[in-house]
Amino acid sequence: MTNTYNLLLLPGDGIGPEAMQEVKKIITWLNDNSAITIETEEDFIGGSAYDAYGTPLSDHTITKAKAADAVILGAVGGPKWDGKTAYDLRPEAGLLKIRKELGLFANLRPAIVFDALVDASSLKPELVKGLDILIVRELTGGVYFGEPRGIETLPNGERKGYNTQVYTTSEIIRIGEAAFDMAKKRGSFVTSCEKANVMESGVLWREEMTKLHSEKYSDIRLEHMYADNCAMQLCRAPKQFDVIVTDNLFGDILSDEAAMLTGSLGMLPSASLGAEDESGKRHALYEPVHGSAPDIAGQNKANPLATILSFAMALRYSLNQGEIADSLENAVQDVLNNKIRTADIIEAGITPIGTSEMGDAVIKALQNRLQSEKAAE
Repeated sequence: MTNTYNLLLLPGDGIGPEAMQEVKKIITWLNDNSAITIETEEDFIGGSAYDAYGTPLSDHTITKAKAADAVILGAVGGPKWDGKTAYDLRPEAGLLKIRKELGLFANLRPAIVFDALVDASSLKPELVKGLDILIVRELTGGVYFGEPRGIETLPNGERKGYNTQVYTTSEIIRIGEAAFDMAKKRGSFVTSCEKANVMESGVLWREEMTKLHSEKYSDIRLEHMYADNCAMQLCRAPKQFDVIVTDNLFGDILSDEAAMLTGSLGMLPSASLGAEDESGKRHALYEPVHGSAPDIAGQNKANPLATILSFAMALRYSLNQGEIADSLENAVQDVLNNKIRTADIIEAGITPIGTSEMGDAVIKALQNRLQSEKAAE
């Protein structure tokens, strides 16, 4: 029986459209060579949406996103729009808005070091070889959204900028449940990070995580760690971690730090998930960690693998196609093992290939794996 799914593709700005084109090629290949059918629709987000609609995310795009089985996003932003639009109309506001409108509270940021790229990390190979960390970041609360916030002029003429760090019990519990559930499928170990030593919100975070663990997840190992110590430990001994769960601000910082352990932002996917409804479905958005890289946009130089791996995460978490996700991730591994590289992950003695050629290489690897499976039957 054929399973049909609907994806909304939002290529966005910069290198986003080029990378998304390679995902579209893989979707076409899967539609022709697997038992699933993936239907796609495209729209704008970020700067491209501002140019088309006068807003970085239109209401009709939000409606499409809510109806889709998942959203795949390319990248947003670029110098074309820097300082030329109001703060709430900048390209990045489109990303914040879609996260809010879809209720995407859990950001999953894997930091995986592929064996073929172990020398690309800035850390010694023995520290990162085999690294596989998942950072679960709370995405809709904390200091980025807390009220009051603003900039005001004081009576003495000074200006004051202020933001408020706020978390509720329910917000902490739902991100904790997401982290513990992910840990069940991995190494059954969660490190919860906050600053309980200096922040009341951190005290609440630690108390609620401890309570949740004892009530529902006592079979999972839980450790607490101050966020600044976690940042240090990621550089000192990163393989001590399995799943790290933390708030919006600390998660923003720690996930970027963990990303650089892998050697290239061009290789890293991410997922943002909402709460499950009664049917078990949840809104979800998948996007590469890298930015829009406007300096190389349109030049067929971008590495599409992070966007391709984000699509693999969508196959796994939203379409429940774990075996196909495995095949796609293994195909990317095959490509890297065969010393096929874009410029950002190049090695001495290798000629870099372009964005389109990398997508073709992944499809070829998929085809080779399919043929090998048929031969083994």
